[in-house]
Formats: sequence, C-alpha cells, structure tokens
Amino acid sequence: MSKVKKKVKVIKIDLDKCNGCRACEVICSAFHATPKYSNNNPARSRIRVIHDPLRDIYLPVYAGEYTAAECMGRDKYVIDGKEYSECDFCRASCPSRDVFKEPDSGLPLKCDMCEDDPAQEKPLCVQWCLNDALVYEETEVEEEEKKEVKQEDVEIGLESMIDKYGMQKVLETVARMTKKS
Repeated sequence: MSKVKKKVKVIKIDLDKCNGCRACEVICSAFHATPKYSNNNPARSRIRVIHDPLRDIYLPVYAGEYTAAECMGRDKYVIDGKEYSECDFCRASCPSRDVFKEPDSGLPLKCDMCEDDPAQEKPLCVQWCLNDALVYEETEVEEEEKKEVKQEDVEIGLESMIDKYGMQKVLETVARMTKKS
C-alpha cells in the first residue's frame, strides 16, 4: 500500500498566556455570520474560552468532530497543581453538553480553520489573539492510502445487519439517515 502526504492543521493553545479576552470568540462568530462580519454572537463561535472563576483559569478550546455518543471518560487531570475535568479539553460536540452547537438549530459546529476564498494565512482567532496564546501550525504527515471499498464488502455488511435487525429496521434507518443529509 502506498503512502500519501496529508496536511494537518492545528491550533496550539498555551494555557498560561490566555487572559480570557475572548477576542478569538468575537472574530470567529463575526467571520461565520451570514453575511460575513454582519453580526457578532459568540454562541455561534467555533472556539470557546472556558473559564474557571475559582482558579482564575481560561482555557480556549476549538470545535472538533461531532460524536453521536457520550464518552465514558470522566477523568480528572492535575496540571501544575490545577485540576481539570476531561470535558474541559474535549473538542467534540456531543449529546451531554451544549458547547459547540448552533444555538438556533442545535446542529454541531466544527472549526474550519477559517478556510475562505481568498485563503487566510492562518485562522482569524490566531491572528486576533493579543497574547499569542493561540499558535497555528501546519505540518505534513504520511498516511497509508485508504483502500477502496468493494461492493461485495458492503453487501456482506448489509446482509449481516439484515440478519441481526431485520430488513424493515435497516430500511427505516437508511431512510431516516438520508433525510438528514
């Protein structure tokens, strides 16, 4: 199998530099407004600054992939004497919390790194971060090329699902899923 080079874009977060100004939230929500820059609603932002007032900690977290299930982890982490919950670092939109969901529709939000035409040099949240708490990095990694899905593999999977759940249940699920997309 051949290897393919893929660009990986990440925003590194320096927790010690964030002062909670929320400029990242403001510019992100304005960039994603319709039309662009027409309004500002941080609830629509793809980056959130989570604040723990008792410990005076600000933690910027940008939105990742949607997950339909809640995770099982509820671990606590102690970093430099400060305690954090696993959810504080989580970038996913999931059923157990409203972070990274569009306030009107409830649809999940995901950071798109401000991809635009013309392309941005780096995401706006990074450009507007006054304390350099957000740093944009783009690296190339080698991945194995994905195998092409064979029709017979799909058929075997469907037959297995029909055997387990029944034809009607599989058809209802496929019909429901096609309505969403």
